Amino acid sequence: MQTPVSSILTRKGDWVVTIEPNATVFDTISRMVEHNVGAICVTDHGSLRGIFTERDYLRRIILHGRASKDTCVEEVMTKDLICATPEHTAKECMAMMTEKKCRHLPVLRDGQLAGIISLGDCVKVILEATEGHVRDLENFIAGGYPG
Repeated sequence: MQTPVSSILTRKGDWVVTIEPNATVFDTISRMVEHNVGAICVTDHGSLRGIFTERDYLRRIILHGRASKDTCVEEVMTKDLICATPEHTAKECMAMMTEKKCRHLPVLRDGQLAGIISLGDCVKVILEATEGHVRDLENFIAGGYPG
């Protein structure tokens, strides 16, 4: 259950949907829908500036009566970022996301955006590892391992 983030990114890919800070929230949401993602990294000349999620849209646009076509994403993005590194484990990332009540973590390698992982990505690898342990134990109990 010590699956590193680097393994998750190798499996799912390290491609990240990004948008520039001066884009409107409407354009940001459009890009998220186009790529079927729940979060988008806001970058400026390759540097990570923030993240914008479906939750940000609900809390900072809808509830405040703001217009998505007139609001720049940098005005409403999450700036206080929690990031992972490729060396973090899925379990550590789940703990970070649970503590901070977020569902996505940008992954930084040497300060550069290297990918993004979700709570679902972490749950998936932890569940697969757990199922593997259960199979191993069942085989052991059934005499499948030479003694």
